Amino acid sequence: MESKLPDSELVALETIELKKKARLIQVSTEDTEVKYYLRQLGEPICLFGEDGADRRERLRMLLAVTGGPAQRPSLDRSDTKNAILTARDNSTVWYHQGPDGLADARMWIAKYSLPRAKQRLDRAREYYASMPEPQRKARYQEYLKILRTTSLVCSQVGDTRPLTCCKFSPDGQVLATSSLSGLCRLWSVPESELKLNLRGHQTGVCSVAWHPQARIQSDLRIALASSGLDGSVKLWSLDNEEPLADIEGHAPYRVSRIAFHPSGRFLGTTCFDSSWRLWDLEVCTEILHQEGHSKPVYDIAFHPDGSLALTAGLDSYGRVWDLRTGRCIMFFEGHLEELLGVDIAANGYHAASCSADNSVRIWDLRQQQTIYVIPAHTSVVSSVKFEPENHNYLVTSSFDKSVKLWGHPLWSPIRTLEGHSGRCVYADISPDRKHIASVSHDLTFKVWSSRSEDR
Repeated sequence: MESKLPDSELVALETIELKKKARLIQVSTEDTEVKYYLRQLGEPICLFGEDGADRRERLRMLLAVTGGPAQRPSLDRSDTKNAILTARDNSTVWYHQGPDGLADARMWIAKYSLPRAKQRLDRAREYYASMPEPQRKARYQEYLKILRTTSLVCSQVGDTRPLTCCKFSPDGQVLATSSLSGLCRLWSVPESELKLNLRGHQTGVCSVAWHPQARIQSDLRIALASSGLDGSVKLWSLDNEEPLADIEGHAPYRVSRIAFHPSGRFLGTTCFDSSWRLWDLEVCTEILHQEGHSKPVYDIAFHPDGSLALTAGLDSYGRVWDLRTGRCIMFFEGHLEELLGVDIAANGYHAASCSADNSVRIWDLRQQQTIYVIPAHTSVVSSVKFEPENHNYLVTSSFDKSVKLWGHPLWSPIRTLEGHSGRCVYADISPDRKHIASVSHDLTFKVWSSRSEDR
């Protein structure tokens, strides 16, 4: 005989499912459009004591109940034509004819990434087979307790102009910062003592990135790369203040972000000419010039295996590119404003994107869809980063001057780190998972850590 739940519990379950469904529904942030939607549904456009956020939430619940999105307000013919042209632009990908070395590079990446994918899957199977679920959950809860004790360790003035980016070295002992003064600086962690000034940029520096083997492989020549507002990209060693080499080809367009391929052989750059590039550092040659975004490309992240690249555009879309074939295999659609950051988790199938719409979206690369939307901050979310290796949490920074930690896989808030007096523009997690660093327009960078370093 089947047990029947009380009516009150059935109603509660239905409400929970409805809220889950409503969370994934995209609703405009324009209050005028929200009122139009409500009017089309035959609902009052405003209730007593209701503000814009309440209205959006009410619309989400109504759409979840009715099972479909409301129609946008009717446009005139010229607006309709422009909307169609915009949609076509967003779905068009332009492929340039690559140089002779592109085919060899794609084959090299395939041979590099396939064994790494097998190793990643073997590690995951071994982990889940060796540790029962109750033990995994208990261990995760203990880890969250440690993360909740995260507090400020050091605050340091990084430059005379606003800071733009920070990255930990692969060994976690050095922090690199960049600023609008044109300087890149290296600092010891966690003492925050200046170790080296890198001089060479004539304009502000947008981004800095470490070679995956920097400070680990002793005979490594290239340790860092940086990009500037004038389109310059420079390569650096750790024993000289002057750059080793310049990568030319972006000027006069801004290069907003750069990232090393996990192999260290390739460097990805995102450019304000609506393209991103892939450079072979062994010969300092551009092997891929890829278009596809209708507005400037702002950020790039590589898959841990080295097989994929994820780009974020100011057109509010993200794209996943297969480096072995050159194809765009996934389209991130859902953010209402510009994308400012992306990252891929160490598990290989979760990705995160942050936007000027104040939210973070979690994507499943296997299902090719959004699996969760985090209403992360009260202002622009400027960066997002998964914890290295274990991906137990992700960190976000925002123009609301805060840095926040979010648990994986429930995406619940763990800790809010406050202390900056200006916009927080970037945050990073050290590879050893002992520290978190953040940089701000208040000219400072801050290093945060939990009370226990036993991670």
